[in-house]
Parts: sequence; C-alpha cells; structure tokens
Amino acid sequence: MRILVISDTHIPVAEKDLPSIIQEEAKKSDCCLHAGDFISLDVFEKLSQWTKVYGVCGNMDNRDVCERLPLKQTIKLAEVTIGLIHGRGSPAHLSNYIKNEFSQELSSLDVVVFGHSHCVCERETDGILYFNPGSPTDKIFAPYRSYGILEIEGSCIKRRIVKIG
Repeated sequence: MRILVISDTHIPVAEKDLPSIIQEEAKKSDCCLHAGDFISLDVFEKLSQWTKVYGVCGNMDNRDVCERLPLKQTIKLAEVTIGLIHGRGSPAHLSNYIKNEFSQELSSLDVVVFGHSHCVCERETDGILYFNPGSPTDKIFAPYRSYGILEIEGSCIKRRIVKIG
C-alpha cells in the first residue's frame, strides 16, 4: 500500500493551488493522509477526486473544514495503525501535545502523522514512528517544501520525505 502524506497546504493563502507533483503522487497512491491546515474544504475535495483522503482539521482551517473533519483520527491501513493529527501551540511542545491527545491509543499506534510546524520529522520513539511531511506549499518555517510517502507491506513501513524544487 502506497500512501501520500501531506500537511499545511494553506490554500489559497500560501499558494493558489496544489503543486502538480501532489496530483501525480495522489493518483498513484492508494490514499492520502492530510494532517490539517487545508484552509479551504476545496483542497480536500480536489484531493478526493484523485484518491481516498483521510484528513483532520488544523488550527488555521475555516469553519467548513472544521465541521467536516475531526481533530484527530485513528486509521488502520493493512496491518498498521496510524494516528493522524495536526498539532497546536509551540513547535517545541508539539510532541507533548500529540502524546496527550493520543494518550488512550498511543500503545496501539505504529505511526503518528502530524503537521503544524511545517518542519519535516521522521523519528522513532518507543516503537512509534512520528512523521511530519512538512508543507508542499510553504517554506515559512522550513528550508524547503516537501511531502511524504509511506509504503506499507504487512506490518513493515517504509518512509521517505520528498523535497519539492
């Protein structure tokens, strides 16, 4: 299973539209995980034309997004359980926020996908992969724009971050 992972698209604030590479990647992925800050529900609907989308609302999302999408989700894909959340507050305290929000489910999670900081993260702690794909549209807090790919075979997870020009 191939999963496109994006966050913090901030459309139409950071950019007018998704980069073309995101459309290409979505079309060849089994699904997309979007970790919030769509800004507009139009982004969710556009991605949904290309692949199945799991999304959560972020701190910058408009009312339509927040009414449609939850603050967090737990998703089972193949043999892997993924926690999906945006994040809140200072990036320095993001790990604490995530652990607190998933405190009941943390022991059953294999991966936590999150956003908010715009900074790439792929680290393992206590057997859980924490994965932030950065932002495909905004470099305000990062040196480059990026997205992630997760590939799942059984319970094996391969991951990579892709920099966008």
